[in-house]
Amino acid sequence: MALITGSSRGIGLAAAVALAREGFAIAVNGPADDAELKAAVGTVQRAGVRAVAAPFDVTDLSAHDHKLGEIEDALGPLTTLVNNAGVGVMQRGDPLKVSEDSYDRCLAVNTKAMFFLTQAFARRLLARDRDVSLFHSIVNVTSSNAVAVAEPRSEYCVSKAAAAMVSKAWAVRLGRENIAVYDVQPGLIATGMTAPVIAQYEERAKAGLTLMPRVGQPEDMGGIIASLASGKLPYTTGQAISADAGMLVPRF
Repeated sequence: MALITGSSRGIGLAAAVALAREGFAIAVNGPADDAELKAAVGTVQRAGVRAVAAPFDVTDLSAHDHKLGEIEDALGPLTTLVNNAGVGVMQRGDPLKVSEDSYDRCLAVNTKAMFFLTQAFARRLLARDRDVSLFHSIVNVTSSNAVAVAEPRSEYCVSKAAAAMVSKAWAVRLGRENIAVYDVQPGLIATGMTAPVIAQYEERAKAGLTLMPRVGQPEDMGGIIASLASGKLPYTTGQAISADAGMLVPRF
């Protein structure tokens, strides 16, 4: 059973479908119980698994444990958390002009919510007897901007670099509990967040920015997330997966 935050669209929805195809029951999350979330639940159910809507704002830390309890009442004990919910900057531009509101929003959603939802999830796992035959994991979706700066989105980069450390910190704490933690770092992916600039990304990918000359699709990320969550990389934890078609490979 898996909860995937921010799964009403984009990478999150692709991950939900990919996990469903692996046989996971899925809690589909979005900030509101709206038509988009209902449609996403229907999409996942068509993969032949149980799926429920789990609407909540990930930045509402006080709601985390209660919402996890509701999900487990509906689906049974969770084995998997995919922290995918994220936001971009409020306005691209010079770091000299970044607003405090945009900075705080990026850190609140992309970093703080990830840390504390992981904490609430981990506490639930450790408070009960777990089926040792089941793989338990947390997969965090950060960004290649955890490593490489995009000047017009500096506050976003800061939040993703911090989120990458969230993954490492929890991998250290939860390794001895046999709970794996991974950090998937997408590169140029065609999503709603990148829609305004995807044409530029496509041209830069073809020109050699990425080693494979194309932008990625949500389904590419979904397949990676599902492989990690289903234990197909045994004896691993703490890894950062550069899902960027080789964009960050050093070269001359």
